[in-house]
This record gives sequence, structure tokens and C-alpha cells, in this order.
Amino acid sequence: MAQPPVEVERKWLVNAPPDLAAYEGRRVLQGYIAVSEDGTEVRLRQIGEQCFQTVKSEGGLVRDETEVELSTQQFADLWPTTAGRRLEKTRYSIGWAGKTVEVDVYHGSLSGLVVAEVEFTSAGESAQFTPPPWFASEVTDNAAYKNVNLALHGRPPRL
Repeated sequence: MAQPPVEVERKWLVNAPPDLAAYEGRRVLQGYIAVSEDGTEVRLRQIGEQCFQTVKSEGGLVRDETEVELSTQQFADLWPTTAGRRLEKTRYSIGWAGKTVEVDVYHGSLSGLVVAEVEFTSAGESAQFTPPPWFASEVTDNAAYKNVNLALHGRPPRL
């Protein structure tokens, strides 16, 4: 049996991002259909006109991730199942040291929270990454800052 696709991603808090007006932001709607006892999550996400359903395993730096694109009608049909488990943010993509830094500025009850995520091809590559000076505390292994927990439990206390 084939191995599922793997995501290798690190996440940091951002206290003072660069001037985001210089970058195009994309609105992201995200909601969770289900979270199982083993930590597997089933997520819906709309970025602009693109819609996706994603299944992610429990984990920090490395975890399984399978994503399929949905039609806007499929997304609209499934979206009500995420009631009470949603978040909204604006995502900015910024180049740094040959990588793409995705800066997420949260809205609503999470307003004021800004995080940066960087994806890597391997755990080894992630260990070699030197973050920009505007990154603050790393929260890769802090479950409170996982999007699913932000959607379920709201903003965690500051580190």
C-alpha cells in the first residue's frame, strides 16, 4: 500500500511582520468537519475561488496530509457541518532564503494573532532553515496553535 503524502511544516508567532501591504493577501475560510480521538482532522478550506477537503494526521513537524479539490457547490454543501469549528484569516506569501513563508493574519475572535508557516521537503531541510528576524517564538510543537485547536478553542494565552 502506498504511503500517504507527508507535510513537513514549522510554525512561528509573528510580532512585527514586514509591511504586508506590499503583498497580495488571500482570504482563507477554514472549518473542521471532524476531529477524531487519534487526532486526525478533516478540514474544509476555501482560498479565493478554490475549495479543498483535507485529511491530516496528528503530529507536529511531520504528519500525513491528503487533500482533494472540491467544487464550490460541494464546499457549500459541506460548510454547514463545520459550524462552531471555523476560522478566517488572510494569507500572505513572502519569499525568504529560497522558501515561501506563509503569513496568516487571523480575524474575528482570533484578531491580533499572526503566525508564519514554512513547508519543507524533509525534517532535515527544516532543521537547516534560519528564520527571518521578524519571527518570534516557534510554536510548531505547541498544539494550542494548530489551526484545528484555534477553531475549536479560540486564541491561546501568549507565550
